[in-house]
Amino acid sequence: MSYLMKGVKCCSPVNQMHKVTGTLFKSHILKNIFGLNEQQFKISRTLSQLSSEKANSYTYIIVGAGSAGCVLANRLTEDPLSTVLLLEAGPKDTLLGSKRLMWKIHMPAALTYNLCDEKYNWYYHTTSQKHMDNRIMYWPRGRVWGGSSSLNAMVYIRGHAEDYNRWSREGAVGWDYEHCLPYFKKAQTHELGPDQYRGGNGPLYVSRGKTNHPLHHAFLEATQQAGYPFTDDMNGYQQEGFGWMDMTVHQGQRWSTASAYLRPAISRPNLSVAEKTLVTKILFQGTKSIGVEYVKNGQREKAFASKEVILSGGAINSPQLLMLSGIGNADDLKKLGIPVVCHLPGVGQNLQDHLEVYVQQKCTKPITLYNAQKPVNMVRIGLEWLWKFTGDGATAHLESGGFIRSEPGVPHPDIQYHFLPSQVIDHGRVASTMEAYQVHVGPMRSTSVGWLKLKSADPNDHPVIEPNYMSTERDIWEFRQCVKLTREIFAQKAFEKFRGPEIQPGNHVQSDKEIDAFIRQKADSAYHPSCTCKMGQLSDSTAVVDPQTRVIGVENLRVVDASIMPSVVSGNLNAPTIMIAEKAADIIKGLPSLQEKNVPVYKPKTLETQR
Repeated sequence: MSYLMKGVKCCSPVNQMHKVTGTLFKSHILKNIFGLNEQQFKISRTLSQLSSEKANSYTYIIVGAGSAGCVLANRLTEDPLSTVLLLEAGPKDTLLGSKRLMWKIHMPAALTYNLCDEKYNWYYHTTSQKHMDNRIMYWPRGRVWGGSSSLNAMVYIRGHAEDYNRWSREGAVGWDYEHCLPYFKKAQTHELGPDQYRGGNGPLYVSRGKTNHPLHHAFLEATQQAGYPFTDDMNGYQQEGFGWMDMTVHQGQRWSTASAYLRPAISRPNLSVAEKTLVTKILFQGTKSIGVEYVKNGQREKAFASKEVILSGGAINSPQLLMLSGIGNADDLKKLGIPVVCHLPGVGQNLQDHLEVYVQQKCTKPITLYNAQKPVNMVRIGLEWLWKFTGDGATAHLESGGFIRSEPGVPHPDIQYHFLPSQVIDHGRVASTMEAYQVHVGPMRSTSVGWLKLKSADPNDHPVIEPNYMSTERDIWEFRQCVKLTREIFAQKAFEKFRGPEIQPGNHVQSDKEIDAFIRQKADSAYHPSCTCKMGQLSDSTAVVDPQTRVIGVENLRVVDASIMPSVVSGNLNAPTIMIAEKAADIIKGLPSLQEKNVPVYKPKTLETQR
């Protein structure tokens, strides 16, 4: 203090005044200069942010290059003024641009390789299932261009017309059969040509099996001997009955949505595709979605959408990303420290899937695929396929199947069959041990409903998956029927010359109690998870998206994939998912929905009998 006082005494009042004025003047100038610099810095920083956002800005961002995402990427870039960024967590489905080098995906007979390979597969597992002897169930899902259409068994099944009419009653107005059928047709080119039900010039090629295997013929003959009708097109007028199945196989190759939709669009200047890119969060301004945050090569990046962000990650990834981004049950999100953008309790709820079981019979003749699975024969089959895309490698061998009703009074089929002239053990992870044939059989409209929730706020953590399988008496009864009705088919005269002992369940399994125990031990997922971002009306507190596929309670955000189904359809899910994306593309473009009225659909003459 004394030092300061001394300093003041030394200064004359004039000098003091001069110095103070000078200091004030300098400080004023410096303030202006620094103020300007700060302002300029702020402006330049904002401009650089804007230019970086502009460089990384698109009309639409699609999350997931799977069964729905590839369709949307193609359809939305048909407009040259719309720019699209398609983000996929997995790799491309080709190696050095070649399908042959990625034969594990594109050779139809090689499908079990990827069902068991984490490279192209999310490799999910459920919680311990208390109604199934506490088993943890394996759920493969595609993580590659084409998504699960690059992993599935290539069965093209649409479901029943009444599934879509039910959707409409459940709140998905405008998604009844007459509004969905035209989009199935728009997507499809069927090798048998177009008709009232089939498409003739869509990107998705659909074909029938070419093996003409005697066991497929025996199966179809046996089903007719058991009193079931033959149907020449289970995706057409008549689903009920047994017949030849449609497959997404074209010229001996898997025809995934990556082949059908993505590759034809990839050269468009308005489409950008990034693989091995994990989207971790949807970005919001208030409740308006403006883009996404993602991780690629270990770097955290952002991309912005001027119109919409569209989630097409599937029934597990889409609800997971919504919840990670603050859309879901507010109480659950708060517990994980995730800021709530919108309380939407239906996210992750209403989880539905199909369970199936293998009923297996030993074959007395060496005509099954058992020999084909020996190493020397696999090499021969592989070389033929690599050379000309023909032979036993050019089919998934699930070439016949059908749909029946479990009991009188059921209005349309609720049990599905796939027949295979081979034995499958543990999802194909264990090699076949003998000459055998089997059906995959299971109920189509189970009453057990589950949920999924976040395990943590870390996007790399798989969510908790609780399908709640076999939790109702109705489901237990339907599975009993599956086994009993299958045994009746396998006992028919057509199988006499091939029939050896029953392998599974085995002749020791006869009583209802024994059948129930077999189902608990051996039933597995048919890989059809769905319905976790249910489509419905705003008045439905469990709905996640409206019938325009927009996420309720926020702006500029949609979900388009199998998660938006209000309820699971009676059949495989790939064809319906592609239809959903075709229809949603028209909605997003603002086009009126296609519609075909009064298309006839088979009804049984009487519901008083089961067949």
